[in-house]
Amino acid sequence: MPSISTLFTKFYGSRPSHLLAMISGFALVGYLLTIFPPSALWNEVTWWQSIAVWFVAAVVAHDLLLYPVYALADRILATRVRRQDDPAAGRTTAVPVRNYIRMPAMAAGLTLLVFLPGIIRQGAPTYLAATGQTQQPFLGRWLLLTAVLFGISALAYTVRLGIARRRGKVVFSAGIDEQGCSAPGVSDEE
Repeated sequence: MPSISTLFTKFYGSRPSHLLAMISGFALVGYLLTIFPPSALWNEVTWWQSIAVWFVAAVVAHDLLLYPVYALADRILATRVRRQDDPAAGRTTAVPVRNYIRMPAMAAGLTLLVFLPGIIRQGAPTYLAATGQTQQPFLGRWLLLTAVLFGISALAYTVRLGIARRRGKVVFSAGIDEQGCSAPGVSDEE
Protein backbone atom coordinates (compact mmCIF):
# COMPACT_ATOMS: atom_id res chain seq x y z
CA MET A 1 0.00 0.00 0.00
CA PRO A 2 1.62 3.28 -1.08
CA SER A 3 1.94 6.04 1.49
CA ILE A 4 0.03 9.30 1.33
CA SER A 5 3.21 11.14 0.36
CA THR A 6 3.82 8.75 -2.55
CA LEU A 7 0.22 9.09 -3.74
CA PHE A 8 0.42 12.88 -3.47
CA THR A 9 3.68 12.97 -5.42
CA LYS A 10 2.23 10.70 -8.10
CA PHE A 11 -0.94 12.80 -8.41
CA TYR A 12 0.59 16.28 -8.05
CA GLY A 13 3.94 15.61 -9.76
CA SER A 14 6.15 16.95 -6.99
CA ARG A 15 6.57 16.87 -3.24
CA PRO A 16 4.12 18.58 -0.87
CA SER A 17 6.78 21.20 -0.06
CA HIS A 18 6.61 22.39 -3.70
CA LEU A 19 2.86 22.99 -3.42
CA LEU A 20 3.39 24.80 -0.12
CA ALA A 21 6.06 27.03 -1.70
CA MET A 22 3.79 27.86 -4.66
CA ILE A 23 0.83 28.71 -2.43
CA SER A 24 3.08 30.85 -0.23
CA GLY A 25 4.44 32.68 -3.26
CA PHE A 26 1.00 33.47 -4.64
CA ALA A 27 -0.18 34.53 -1.17
CA LEU A 28 2.81 36.89 -0.89
CA VAL A 29 2.04 38.45 -4.29
CA GLY A 30 -1.60 38.87 -3.31
CA TYR A 31 -0.59 40.46 -0.02
CA LEU A 32 1.80 42.87 -1.76
CA LEU A 33 -0.92 43.89 -4.20
CA THR A 34 -3.21 44.75 -1.28
CA ILE A 35 -0.52 46.65 0.64
CA PHE A 36 0.66 48.68 -2.35
CA PRO A 37 -2.40 49.87 -4.22
CA PRO A 38 -1.97 49.73 -7.99
CA SER A 39 -2.45 53.50 -8.25
CA ALA A 40 0.76 54.02 -6.24
CA LEU A 41 2.82 51.88 -8.59
CA TRP A 42 1.15 52.07 -11.99
CA ASN A 43 -1.62 53.75 -13.84
CA GLU A 44 -4.77 52.86 -11.93
CA VAL A 45 -6.62 51.65 -15.02
CA THR A 46 -3.89 49.56 -16.66
CA TRP A 47 -1.74 48.27 -13.77
CA TRP A 48 -2.57 44.62 -14.46
CA GLN A 49 -1.64 45.10 -18.13
CA SER A 50 1.83 46.27 -17.11
CA ILE A 51 2.32 43.11 -15.06
CA ALA A 52 1.01 40.91 -17.89
CA VAL A 53 3.25 42.56 -20.49
CA TRP A 54 6.31 42.24 -18.22
CA PHE A 55 5.50 38.59 -17.50
CA VAL A 56 4.98 37.69 -21.18
CA ALA A 57 8.16 39.55 -22.16
CA ALA A 58 10.13 37.71 -19.47
CA VAL A 59 8.79 34.33 -20.58
CA VAL A 60 9.47 35.07 -24.27
CA ALA A 61 12.94 36.45 -23.55
CA HIS A 62 13.83 33.44 -21.43
CA ASP A 63 12.22 30.63 -23.42
CA LEU A 64 13.00 31.86 -26.92
CA LEU A 65 16.30 33.67 -26.42
CA LEU A 66 18.15 32.80 -23.23
CA TYR A 67 17.29 29.11 -22.79
CA PRO A 68 18.60 28.01 -26.20
CA VAL A 69 21.80 29.99 -25.64
CA TYR A 70 22.66 28.53 -22.25
CA ALA A 71 21.43 25.05 -23.20
CA LEU A 72 23.82 25.12 -26.18
CA ALA A 73 26.64 26.40 -23.97
CA ASP A 74 25.99 23.61 -21.46
CA ARG A 75 25.89 21.02 -24.25
CA ILE A 76 29.26 22.26 -25.57
CA LEU A 77 30.68 22.17 -22.03
CA ALA A 78 29.37 18.64 -21.49
CA THR A 79 30.89 17.48 -24.79
CA ARG A 80 34.27 19.02 -23.95
CA VAL A 81 34.29 17.55 -20.45
CA ARG A 82 33.27 14.12 -21.77
CA ARG A 83 35.98 14.27 -24.42
CA GLN A 84 38.62 15.13 -21.81
CA ASP A 85 37.34 12.53 -19.34
CA ASP A 86 37.66 9.42 -21.51
CA PRO A 87 38.18 6.14 -19.62
CA ALA A 88 39.07 4.31 -22.88
CA ALA A 89 42.04 6.62 -23.36
CA GLY A 90 43.07 6.29 -19.72
CA ARG A 91 41.94 9.79 -18.75
CA THR A 92 39.54 9.91 -15.83
CA THR A 93 39.06 11.97 -12.72
CA ALA A 94 36.98 11.44 -9.60
CA VAL A 95 36.10 15.14 -9.43
CA PRO A 96 33.94 16.32 -12.35
CA VAL A 97 34.75 19.87 -13.43
CA ARG A 98 31.41 20.63 -15.08
CA ASN A 99 29.62 22.20 -12.09
CA TYR A 100 32.72 24.19 -11.15
CA ILE A 101 32.33 25.96 -14.50
CA ARG A 102 28.53 26.01 -14.56
CA MET A 103 27.92 27.74 -11.22
CA PRO A 104 30.14 30.81 -11.63
CA ALA A 105 29.02 31.18 -15.26
CA MET A 106 25.38 31.13 -14.17
CA ALA A 107 26.04 33.61 -11.35
CA ALA A 108 27.95 35.90 -13.73
CA GLY A 109 25.11 35.72 -16.25
CA LEU A 110 22.47 36.51 -13.64
CA THR A 111 24.41 39.45 -12.25
CA LEU A 112 24.95 40.72 -15.79
CA LEU A 113 21.21 40.51 -16.38
CA VAL A 114 20.45 42.38 -13.15
CA PHE A 115 23.08 45.11 -13.59
CA LEU A 116 22.98 45.45 -17.39
CA PRO A 117 21.24 48.86 -17.35
CA GLY A 118 24.02 50.22 -15.15
CA ILE A 119 26.75 48.53 -17.17
CA ILE A 120 25.52 49.99 -20.46
CA ARG A 121 24.84 53.30 -18.67
CA GLN A 122 21.14 53.36 -19.41
CA GLY A 123 19.47 56.17 -17.47
CA ALA A 124 22.78 57.83 -16.60
CA PRO A 125 21.28 61.31 -15.97
CA THR A 126 18.61 59.91 -13.63
CA TYR A 127 21.17 57.80 -11.76
CA LEU A 128 23.49 60.81 -11.43
CA ALA A 129 20.64 63.01 -10.16
CA ALA A 130 19.46 60.38 -7.67
CA THR A 131 22.85 59.30 -6.27
CA GLY A 132 25.35 61.97 -7.28
CA GLN A 133 27.54 59.23 -8.77
CA THR A 134 28.22 58.02 -12.29
CA GLN A 135 27.65 54.53 -13.66
CA GLN A 136 31.27 54.23 -14.79
CA PRO A 137 32.37 51.62 -12.20
CA PHE A 138 29.55 49.16 -12.99
CA LEU A 139 31.39 47.29 -15.78
CA GLY A 140 34.65 47.05 -13.85
CA ARG A 141 32.89 45.84 -10.74
CA TRP A 142 30.91 43.24 -12.67
CA LEU A 143 34.12 41.97 -14.30
CA LEU A 144 35.80 41.85 -10.88
CA LEU A 145 32.84 39.97 -9.42
CA THR A 146 32.97 37.49 -12.32
CA ALA A 147 36.71 36.96 -11.80
CA VAL A 148 36.19 36.41 -8.07
CA LEU A 149 33.38 33.90 -8.73
CA PHE A 150 35.53 31.89 -11.12
CA GLY A 151 38.52 32.18 -8.77
CA ILE A 152 36.53 30.83 -5.81
CA SER A 153 35.21 28.03 -8.00
CA ALA A 154 38.74 27.16 -9.19
CA LEU A 155 39.96 27.18 -5.59
CA ALA A 156 37.10 24.91 -4.51
CA TYR A 157 37.84 22.54 -7.40
CA THR A 158 41.54 22.48 -6.52
CA VAL A 159 40.79 21.70 -2.87
CA ARG A 160 38.33 18.97 -3.80
CA LEU A 161 40.81 17.49 -6.29
CA GLY A 162 43.53 17.55 -3.62
CA ILE A 163 41.27 15.74 -1.18
CA ALA A 164 40.40 13.15 -3.82
CA ARG A 165 44.09 12.61 -4.63
CA ARG A 166 44.94 12.23 -0.95
CA ARG A 167 42.25 9.57 -0.64
CA GLY A 168 43.55 7.84 -3.77
CA LYS A 169 40.41 8.35 -5.85
CA VAL A 170 42.03 10.05 -8.83
CA VAL A 171 43.41 8.28 -11.87
CA PHE A 172 45.96 10.67 -13.30
CA SER A 173 45.14 12.04 -16.73
CA ALA A 174 46.50 10.72 -20.02
CA GLY A 175 47.48 7.42 -18.41
CA ILE A 176 50.33 9.01 -16.42
CA ASP A 177 50.90 7.49 -13.03
CA GLU A 178 52.05 9.26 -9.86
CA GLN A 179 55.74 9.06 -10.86
CA GLY A 180 55.05 10.78 -14.19
CA CYS A 181 55.55 7.64 -16.29
CA SER A 182 53.23 6.86 -19.16
CA ALA A 183 51.17 3.75 -18.91
CA PRO A 184 51.82 1.10 -21.57
CA GLY A 185 50.07 1.84 -24.85
CA VAL A 186 49.34 5.48 -24.03
CA SER A 187 51.16 8.07 -26.08
CA ASP A 188 52.14 11.43 -24.65
CA GLU A 189 51.04 13.24 -27.81
CA GLU A 190 47.44 14.42 -27.82
